[in-house]
Amino acid sequence: MSRPTIGGPYRVSTQARTIEVRVKPRSGTSRLLPAADGKWLAQLKSAPVDGKANQELIALVAAQFGCSKSAVSIRSGLSGRVKLVRIEAG
Repeated sequence: MSRPTIGGPYRVSTQARTIEVRVKPRSGTSRLLPAADGKWLAQLKSAPVDGKANQELIALVAAQFGCSKSAVSIRSGLSGRVKLVRIEAG
């Protein structure tokens, strides 16, 4: 069994981006805004209960960066207000 080559039917990409996001749950609107210091501010309608705010954050980041939700993961800060979010290139 041979391995796929780059340029073949498979596309191999190792680029990923990590952003720091400060989360404000229970906001009136859901939006993701860039801050002046290069970080991001996420205003979420969801409360931080049962992971709902984290799910909403993943959906917002995916929409902002034009990728699928499966390409977005929270690397640290699952229960905190400051999170490191990884976005896989694809």
